Amino acid sequence: MTEKTSKLLQTALTLSEEERADLACSLIDSLDATAEEGADEAWEREIKRRISDLDSGRAKAVPWEVVRGRISAKLPDGK
Repeated sequence: MTEKTSKLLQTALTLSEEERADLACSLIDSLDATAEEGADEAWEREIKRRISDLDSGRAKAVPWEVVRGRISAKLPDGK
């Protein structure tokens, strides 16, 4: 991280939680501007397919605690 970026981060961390969330969303949106043409439509189709799979029972939801445990078990330090 550059010194400029580090200073900016330190300033951003003094903001309220809501302000930091708004800033993070704005930064992410600025990156999304470079997304491939058709990416939004592809994601929309994928979301609809996943919802359909859940609704029909073809896919099963897994509680976050279970997923987090599986991920933690694969990490070298278990965290």
